[in-house]
Amino acid sequence: MGDVRGRWLQRYVRAAGWRVAGAGRRPRTWPAAGTGLLGSMVVAQVLSGVRPAPIRLTSVVVVLLASSAVAFLAGRDGAGRALGAFGAAAGAGYAAEWIGVRAGVPFGKYSYTPLLRPQLGGVPVIVAVAWGGMGLAAHAVATAIVPQGGLARWAAGAFALTAWDLFLDPQMLRLGLWTWVHEGPYRGVPVSNFAGWLAVSLLVMGMIDQIAGRTEAAPPGGLVAIYGVMTAMETLAFAAVFEPPDRVVAAIGGIAMGTCAALAGRRRWPR
Repeated sequence: MGDVRGRWLQRYVRAAGWRVAGAGRRPRTWPAAGTGLLGSMVVAQVLSGVRPAPIRLTSVVVVLLASSAVAFLAGRDGAGRALGAFGAAAGAGYAAEWIGVRAGVPFGKYSYTPLLRPQLGGVPVIVAVAWGGMGLAAHAVATAIVPQGGLARWAAGAFALTAWDLFLDPQMLRLGLWTWVHEGPYRGVPVSNFAGWLAVSLLVMGMIDQIAGRTEAAPPGGLVAIYGVMTAMETLAFAAVFEPPDRVVAAIGGIAMGTCAALAGRRRWPR
């Protein structure tokens, strides 16, 4: 009887061990889905650059970007953790925007026009989605640059995310998606906007890090790739696609985002 129980126990342990070992594996479909969504985002971004009414594709681009980011993170951490990190970043971004359009802090006094819909409390929902999607990408970049974590990683991520706004704000102002009460020196954008972005981005990085950053695993390469793709496309768009082109924004944004992308790429894929 004891031998029988022993054999059953051994079988159970082996089965349980197999399940535990297999539990850490993430379906390969997540990275594949992320790659497909990223490719679709690039196509939509290109179409938005050549269409006479690019606003119609703005939300499509953002949704594809965010979906790609969540898929890539799910490939490493699972869908639940990926959605949690995205939701935290999107929620923090929305809260900052909601306060911003009412109190003028932390970005400065501004308001959204009716062009982006639906809106919730005067803030387009797609704006929160953008915070979430690029927040995940910026955090992956920061994780590659500062693998040891801590405040240094949060600061690197905050800079990486704010660097994106060096492109985003001038582009959205061109499209008439929001207006500033008091225009600033950077293509109409006040300096307070970037100070606010750094502060909110630091909070976003901290929230993502608590959910998806407590691991020794390398950041998902797909998320780092998203950041690199956005760097290249925004730089090219301002330098040669938009009418009229703006090579000052292309240079400033390209240097800021490009530095982050290059550092992350070298750390993520060392030769």
